[in-house]
Amino acid sequence: MTADIISIGDELLIGQVINTNASWIAGQFNLAGIGISRITAISDQKEHIINTLNEASRRSEIILITGGLGPTKDDITKETLCEYFNTKLVFNETVFENIKELFGKRGFDISELNRKQAEVPENCIPVKNINGTAPGMWFEKEGKVYISMPGVPFEMKSMVSDHIIPKLLQKFDIGAIVHKTILTQGLPESVLAKKIEDWEDNLPDSIKLAYLPQPGIVRLRLSTSGKDKAKLEENIKIEIQKLKKIIPDSIFGFDNEKLYEIIGSLLQEKNQTLSTAESCTGGYIAHLITSVAGSSEYFKGSVVAYANETKENILGVRDKSLVEYGAVSEQVAVEMAEGVKSKLKTDYAIAVTGIAGPGGGTPEKPVGTTWIAIATPQKTIVKHFQMGEHRERNIRRTALTALGMLRRELV
Repeated sequence: MTADIISIGDELLIGQVINTNASWIAGQFNLAGIGISRITAISDQKEHIINTLNEASRRSEIILITGGLGPTKDDITKETLCEYFNTKLVFNETVFENIKELFGKRGFDISELNRKQAEVPENCIPVKNINGTAPGMWFEKEGKVYISMPGVPFEMKSMVSDHIIPKLLQKFDIGAIVHKTILTQGLPESVLAKKIEDWEDNLPDSIKLAYLPQPGIVRLRLSTSGKDKAKLEENIKIEIQKLKKIIPDSIFGFDNEKLYEIIGSLLQEKNQTLSTAESCTGGYIAHLITSVAGSSEYFKGSVVAYANETKENILGVRDKSLVEYGAVSEQVAVEMAEGVKSKLKTDYAIAVTGIAGPGGGTPEKPVGTTWIAIATPQKTIVKHFQMGEHRERNIRRTALTALGMLRRELV
């Protein structure tokens, strides 16, 4: 069982609006066991809509349409659907009562434009819109289901969750789709792929693997489908257990877990505290940590030591180290970590110093050169990294790498 998603609107094609609707719908339909064959964004033109509907109906059993249901002249979806399904617009009293109820709650008068939104194609089943005036429309043709929804996200989402998915599950014998995403940190994609090559080659044919890299993290998504959801989940669990034995130190979580949330939980379990001393990341590590509610229980604070005098005056970095080795060095990273740990009286400390770019590099220390130190109750570890040439990616990668190093000390 598959579906096509058609997103209508010129605003999507000129980059004015990001198509978050399609992404959200795809996620919800996958959870319901319905795969997505294709997502298409098209303009508000009749011939484009009709051609795309024809193409989608050749691929999928379910065709989902968003956008173009507003009351203004540029919203042509209803009229185009009337032509496609060989019908006409008729006034629907139930839809109108819903509009009156909504406007009454808001204290607005109903205009002629709003009244026209109660006109729907004669052969559709209206889908109630509890958050707006444009109803959804359910059509059936030659064994296919076509559903048109408003493009306003919060209006569309309630329709999908409360009406559309439940009705589709009643109508069709739909199996299950199971995804499990394994979160890894510390191994670049190419190195990771080589390390797990044998495991990947021996995956059952029913389980597919996708690599999803981003700065500082590589996600591995396992996907499978079938009738028995419990069995599918068990099959994936077995493969994950095998993978854990191959890269035990690299896996830090699953699905939507965040590395900084996991670190917070580990610190709370141990009743221990953390501080950070940041140069090249400019406070980004502290930002990630404090984005978690309740982080004040384990995070004491941060020193953004961007200038050398701040490193010396606040963190106690020795002038000799700065002169002899430079601010971006193993010695300075260690002194920053130990300095902030002592200053803020924490159990653990992270320190980062590097050249984020795009300028500032030298032949000896090119852009991306980074040193990360982790001070623990027993020791201080320090590592050198070459992060790359893109400033924003370097900051993100450095922060996640530092957090990954800390996690390995906490587990």
